[in-house]
Amino acid sequence: MKNLIKKPFAYSYSNFALFIIVINFIVFFMTSISPGLLSSLAMNPSNVINFQTYWQFVTYMFTHAGFQHIFFNMLGLFFFGFPLERQVGSKEFLLFYFFCGIMAGIFSFLFYVSTGQMRVFLVGASGAVYAVLFAYAVFHPNSTIYIMGIFPIKATWLVILYTGIEIFSQLSGGRAGIAHLTHLAGFAFAYLYLWIRLGINPADVFLRRR
Repeated sequence: MKNLIKKPFAYSYSNFALFIIVINFIVFFMTSISPGLLSSLAMNPSNVINFQTYWQFVTYMFTHAGFQHIFFNMLGLFFFGFPLERQVGSKEFLLFYFFCGIMAGIFSFLFYVSTGQMRVFLVGASGAVYAVLFAYAVFHPNSTIYIMGIFPIKATWLVILYTGIEIFSQLSGGRAGIAHLTHLAGFAFAYLYLWIRLGINPADVFLRRR
């Protein structure tokens, strides 16, 4: 079982990140003209439990609340997903993206159910995109990223900064309507994926580069 989990894919590059971006915009257009479709694709705890809509753990990643929401998610996937896919190969990237996104959705579902938030509709690729950012920082720790195109920051410090912001926002209840816990779950499952499957301990990378 251990060998199966760690078994590498033969390297190939097919630009899956671009396909994911295109599909996201297609789904955004479709849900914009058909709000009923959005409610079917977004992850809702009540629907999952009562109607077994398990596909929503996948499809929620392709739904978004508005143009600004999808624009910044896809911008992040463009900047960090493309180099990450080239680094690990398309098959590994695809497995990583969907594993982290699905697990972030399941984790969020369990949290919503345990806290009685049954009417929540979880939308957005943020959990998966945060995972991509995390992995990018592990493979390119010294890469400089410009926040708002102005303020330079190392990739590892950006992950640390975002982690702090998301934890504070989750605990303080700030910025209602944003799934801070899903973002944090994206980081957490990216950490586990890199550690267990690829044999890379992100903590070693972050502490060394800091």
